[in-house]
Amino acid sequence: MRELRIRLLAGVFVVAAVLSWAGARLWNSIGTLPSVPLAAPIVLALIAVVLVATALSIRSRLKAQRERRPDAKGVDPLMAARAVVFGQASALVAALVAGMYGGTGVFLLESLDIPARRDQAIYAGFSVLAGIAVIVAAIFLERVCKLPEDDDRNTGAASAA
Repeated sequence: MRELRIRLLAGVFVVAAVLSWAGARLWNSIGTLPSVPLAAPIVLALIAVVLVATALSIRSRLKAQRERRPDAKGVDPLMAARAVVFGQASALVAALVAGMYGGTGVFLLESLDIPARRDQAIYAGFSVLAGIAVIVAAIFLERVCKLPEDDDRNTGAASAA
């Protein structure tokens, strides 16, 4: 399984932000701009909490397994792989959603004197922060589930390359 690339997530964020900003400008010129839902940052924050809780649970189980505690519950490799896939998918979606709300929020910064637009800009800002929290939590989960490097792979022809 391949690791998340920060460049990929940043690229998704930037492309989504630019397209969202341009779309918000266009949409505003021909009608009313759709609102940023209050639930957006809440849902993203809940996903971040679930990812962190999963990472902490797996980390404590792995630690107990390494210390060879008699009551230690092992970590099922398939469960760990599913957790990593969930984290990676969450990070990609969070980068996309945070970019969309970031672009909309930048557009809304032009009209902060209107109370409704100011509230929408605040919701968009919190959505971006919650999206970044999801990405950080997903990377943490991925690092927790990462297998230690085998010494066999680091010797010979692989290290010469």
